[in-house]
Amino acid sequence: MAKALFLDRDGTLIIDKVYLADPMGVELLPGALDGLCLARSRGYQLFLFTNQSGIGRGLHTLEDTLRVNARLEELLELPRPVFTEVCIAPEAPDQPVVYRKPSPRFILEMIAKHALDPAQCWMVGDSAADLGAGLNAKINVAAVRTGKVDPQTLPEVALQRVPVYENLSEFAATLK
Repeated sequence: MAKALFLDRDGTLIIDKVYLADPMGVELLPGALDGLCLARSRGYQLFLFTNQSGIGRGLHTLEDTLRVNARLEELLELPRPVFTEVCIAPEAPDQPVVYRKPSPRFILEMIAKHALDPAQCWMVGDSAADLGAGLNAKINVAAVRTGKVDPQTLPEVALQRVPVYENLSEFAATLK
């Protein structure tokens, strides 16, 4: 069975600019490219899993988000496709949840579709919702300090003993 990383976008791979709709605003976070390269070299498939409530709130469109994601891939300068699959959860917090993290639905669907080994899958992010999605899917989780919140303040980190890393590169260095 295969292994995979499920990666949050804003605050994990790129600077979180809240409701980012302009591709020119995409800025890679330190360690993002190195971390993705290292994970790929160790045989991990990459999945992008991003909550984009700005779509559900009417602040930007799905097309805007797709352009932002395309810019992310351009900046990474990795062989395409960078991500095996991408999940954009457009729901606003007050809308019925389909894919919005901490829902594990996307992760569970990808595990089944791509014959992934849950014991070798990780959800990596900077928020309680990111960690919750991984915990709800019963896969490994890791937090990075590259977002707006100090992961040490999240209850999931303390209660579930979630490891915290400075950035994606530092996390990826621990992968086997």
